[in-house]
Amino acid sequence: MKTSTTILIKTDKAVKNAAKKAAEEIGIPLSTILNAYLRAFARDRRVEFEFPHIPNATTRKAIADARAGRGLKTFSKFEDLADYLRAL
Repeated sequence: MKTSTTILIKTDKAVKNAAKKAAEEIGIPLSTILNAYLRAFARDRRVEFEFPHIPNATTRKAIADARAGRGLKTFSKFEDLADYLRAL
């Protein structure tokens, strides 16, 4: 009795190629990775996505400014800080 089946999906060719390359780099067949995701979805009934945080130019500038101490507000009393935060 055959227990495997085939699922056909449409995806962007670049996505398929990138996924296949990533799978090859870690030594796991892409079908094994997809089967693991399908099993987890069937078991947990949820979909999880993880996206790497890649800051845009504005955020990168804000990070650089903060690290350099530019534009930082300082407070000598907690109440002043609380008032500032409430006003935001």
